[in-house]
Amino acid sequence: MTEKEKKEKSTEHALKINKEDFTPGAMEDDLRVDLLCKHLLQHFYQRLLDDGMAPQEATAFANGADYFIRDFVVDYKSLNLFEEKPGIVRQFAGNWYILGTVDPDIRQLDGNLKGIKAFYRYLRGLGLISAGYLENIEKECDDISYYEGRIESFWAITGDGYIAWDRECPLKEGRAPAGKA
Repeated sequence: MTEKEKKEKSTEHALKINKEDFTPGAMEDDLRVDLLCKHLLQHFYQRLLDDGMAPQEATAFANGADYFIRDFVVDYKSLNLFEEKPGIVRQFAGNWYILGTVDPDIRQLDGNLKGIKAFYRYLRGLGLISAGYLENIEKECDDISYYEGRIESFWAITGDGYIAWDRECPLKEGRAPAGKA
């Protein structure tokens, strides 16, 4: 066994993840879940470095994944990060990021999406998400032209156009996209 394989085995062994522990709830649970996510993201960052990624790029990837997981999935959506929710990246990139950022920028968003995609590949490698869900996440992360259009259309909103803009990519479940029942 090579030195790298020993290190990877030791890192994965140290994780011992119980997915249910990542379910947010009361304030104490939210703090606990946030710390668990932070710990998992630190392991992800270390894996990127171990795989030979330059520290600056690994930091950018980990920060993108961290922003999505801790701020959006866990804090805003109150979801367990292992809950397989198709459309979650689309909600993040096509609505929440745009509304929650002073100056939404497609280059910054693209960097976040690369980190998200790498993080979910890491989770799949640990057997923590299904292959189908990873495929869905990758497709949502790769839809850069859609998100670029969403940013442009956001800046072009006039009058009461926000309602239609939001309806196209809603943050809340149960609302159909514009023009659909």
